[in-house]
Amino acid sequence: MNDAMQQRLITILAVTIAYLISQYVTERLIDLPEERGVKDDAIEALLKGATTATSTILASILVRRLLRS
Repeated sequence: MNDAMQQRLITILAVTIAYLISQYVTERLIDLPEERGVKDDAIEALLKGATTATSTILASILVRRLLRS
């Protein structure tokens, strides 16, 4: 598999993982207030950044392990 195809697979898998993680976090761990403030926006930004980084790392690991087999 060439590098471009591998990168596409990592991107698609990362988006899927990020979606699943964000759904879990939003539904189970975050209590959304009626009126959002700057603090809520900052927490959301940090969570989105962490979710994106985590999902990209997991997708990369999965793709590399699958291709090694």
